[in-house]
Amino acid sequence: MSDSSHRRGDQSHDGLLLAEDLPDGWYLPSRFPGERDDDASAQIDAVLGYDDSATTESQLDGERTSGENETIDGRWRYLEHEATHTRVMIRLQRQLFAVPEEIRITGVIYLPWRPGDPITSQLLRELPTARIEAAINKRLFAMKRTETITGGKIALPSGHKISERDLLNPLGDPKKTPDFYELVALQHGHLSRKGDKNPSATMAEINSVALSTAQGWVTRARERGLLPPGRRGRAG
Repeated sequence: MSDSSHRRGDQSHDGLLLAEDLPDGWYLPSRFPGERDDDASAQIDAVLGYDDSATTESQLDGERTSGENETIDGRWRYLEHEATHTRVMIRLQRQLFAVPEEIRITGVIYLPWRPGDPITSQLLRELPTARIEAAINKRLFAMKRTETITGGKIALPSGHKISERDLLNPLGDPKKTPDFYELVALQHGHLSRKGDKNPSATMAEINSVALSTAQGWVTRARERGLLPPGRRGRAG
């Protein structure tokens, strides 16, 4: 969807944080801090030491494709507490290699409503970071499949069970294989967790199909809620 469909300066423009993700007592102002029209996350990161401007492209590529959760590309979002008017900025960071993938809060900035007022321990306790994270992740990454592993086996909705090593076997015919898109999601997730830079391409090789076919499978698995949304700029 084009950004033109969103009002300029809307904090929720990218869908990372929405008003309904916040618990009672907190609200999401409609504009970025200071009534800005632009997202100042990169500038805030630079001030606070998350800056990647001095990092080489090869180092950035290495971080993007490593098995470690990233520190770059976080997004700062601005909230206010209705009763105390405490202003808070939280940094939302995509944890790409978590299982399943998730968003975590990796930074918090507290500002009193009136500059110079103290920030008390009570105010600090009033920010329910875990509840905000849970609401975001439920909305973005709530997958319909479950990976219930019993005795080394993954239980599929049909009742069939497979072992993790079976996830590298060909998946079969979509029209004849029970739980086919569950298996697509599991195979894609397995490859991603192993650090595969382009799991769709690897899936095409494993299944002896064209890359476009494997990509179509992954797209349909995402549409069914079996995989989280794809990340812009990443292959696979």
